Amino acid sequence: MFSVFVPSESSLKKLPAADPAALPDNAVWIDLLNPTLEEDRAVERLTGIAVPTREDMQEIEISSRLYIENAARYMTATLMCQSDTDMPRTTAVTFILAGHRLVTVRYDEPKPFALVEHKLSRSCLPGISGEMVLMELLDAVIDRCADILERAGAEVDQVSHDIFEPESARHGQAKRYSQILIAIGRKGDLVSKIRESLVSIGRVVTFLSAVMEGVKWSKDMREQLKTMQRDVGSLTDHASYLSNKITFTLDAMLGVVNLEQNNIIKLFSVMAVVLMPPTLIASVYGMNFKAMPELEWAHGYPMALLMMLMAAVLPYLFFRWKKWL
Repeated sequence: MFSVFVPSESSLKKLPAADPAALPDNAVWIDLLNPTLEEDRAVERLTGIAVPTREDMQEIEISSRLYIENAARYMTATLMCQSDTDMPRTTAVTFILAGHRLVTVRYDEPKPFALVEHKLSRSCLPGISGEMVLMELLDAVIDRCADILERAGAEVDQVSHDIFEPESARHGQAKRYSQILIAIGRKGDLVSKIRESLVSIGRVVTFLSAVMEGVKWSKDMREQLKTMQRDVGSLTDHASYLSNKITFTLDAMLGVVNLEQNNIIKLFSVMAVVLMPPTLIASVYGMNFKAMPELEWAHGYPMALLMMLMAAVLPYLFFRWKKWL
């Protein structure tokens, strides 16, 4: 399907049902979502450009993602999708500037597209062009990345607090530790995807800044591009910081798990040492030799029990004195 947007007074109007064979000439934004071959050809006839395929959009070479062809500027960026769920993913979106018309090609539904569509349907600058729509989209994408990073940072702080809580509250929390490890893994995956998205957006903004030298863009749009470059740079640094923090949190979590395991092994070792002397005494007096004088004692049984008790208590007191327990 595809959507066509045309200027209407002080807003951007979405045509209810666009006919691929009769697209309006005043369309400033054509949004292709999972386009069919017929829709691709209709857009190519209207704009005089070649719409890239899904395979072309997934190329990782910069030359395949940012280029100029027939005076049209092709820019492919990696955007976040479903970042609010447990399974976030990235998708490739191509922005094509042909004249003063913007064509977007996507095979998923990133949230910034719906936000920009809703914003421009309420109000927009008079004489809006494809370049302005592109700037709104890029700005919304950067704001969305910032929101995701902010939320991820708060959740990582909460995970860190759960790890470094008082020692008395950490014992017997094996199941909760597994949940914390899963949460750390998910946040690490989310931050890495955000960083990948920011890097691709930064390349798009840099490409726009380079190609606009020969284009008569307004001073406000040039300043907006510079602001976007600074924002992308700062957000990329913040994503790197969060990635390092997640790595530290993961190492700390693994360290806590190792300490818990060591405490359990230490407990079993102490129990083995404490029970070893009583076991030895019981083994000695469990031998049925006729030459054992203790077998004839009237108080031999309570004496053996007392010896086993003392043999268990003395090592325990020694461990406590050495502060090994």
